[in-house]
Amino acid sequence: MAIQWYPGHMTSARKKAEETLEHIDIVIEVLDARVPAASHNPMIEDMRNFRQRPNLKILNKADLADPQITQAWLNYFNSQPNTKAVALSCKKAGDAKKIPGLCRQLAPHRGTPLKPLRMMIMGIPNVGKSTLMNALLNRRAAKVGDEPAVTKSQQRFDLGDNQSITDTPGMMWPKIEHESDGYMLAASHAIGRNAVIDEDVAEFLGNLLLKQYPALINSRYKLDAMKLDVQQIDGIDLLQAIAKRRAYKRNDGQWDMERTAMAFLTDYRGGAIGRVSLESPKSRAEMIALAAAKPKTADEQPETTTAADAP
Repeated sequence: MAIQWYPGHMTSARKKAEETLEHIDIVIEVLDARVPAASHNPMIEDMRNFRQRPNLKILNKADLADPQITQAWLNYFNSQPNTKAVALSCKKAGDAKKIPGLCRQLAPHRGTPLKPLRMMIMGIPNVGKSTLMNALLNRRAAKVGDEPAVTKSQQRFDLGDNQSITDTPGMMWPKIEHESDGYMLAASHAIGRNAVIDEDVAEFLGNLLLKQYPALINSRYKLDAMKLDVQQIDGIDLLQAIAKRRAYKRNDGQWDMERTAMAFLTDYRGGAIGRVSLESPKSRAEMIALAAAKPKTADEQPETTTAADAP
């Protein structure tokens, strides 16, 4: 089942962002380092290209991501024109303090009393935009929460040294094109829980991590002690094993798979499993190639005009 999530307030947030972007010099796009491409909103790319604004991509939560894959993403993004990418953790004030200097490199003509440097933070929900803002200001100015779409309106702040920064609400786009993107975003807590079934998301995540990080999964959940071969089980088997190991049972005596799913997702989100990335530039390219080769359904076919229909 494809996951889609586009709350109504995001339409007004997009329109406001388009208006503000006219008066901005640098777009700071915050991405989740574990899913950099899936957490990239294509509307942000369209908006900044229309205004011809340079882009600083922040691969946030880098302390939770696979460092080798993160480096591959940095190489990929830094090869793009008018773009600079850096991996950091916005919870570390020292990391966040590097950002204005990086922005000045992208807009060396700004940052004077006559031409102050005007930055804007953009990104999808729950990737750390408000945490970044608070770290830059060294105070709790932006509301932070562990649920997507906490910030509902723009906030502008003066950073001093002829610099200002605008925080924007998290913005999704109307339709997530690739089904796996929806599941990766849901697993990474960028989509509201009302739009997903936690057990389905946990099963998807389990299948992915069993394939990409079997040793970490085995180490975390002691599957070998349960006489389970990490190479032979799937996501459902993994969730059942976790439920048994932790004795998650419902009142009727059945295994509590809902509680197990949330526990597994929480382990991933908090880094308890280890430093993992759900996609790489290589896997992304392979996924897009497979999607392009897949025959389109009737609903996806473009409309055509026959000779009889022509005016």
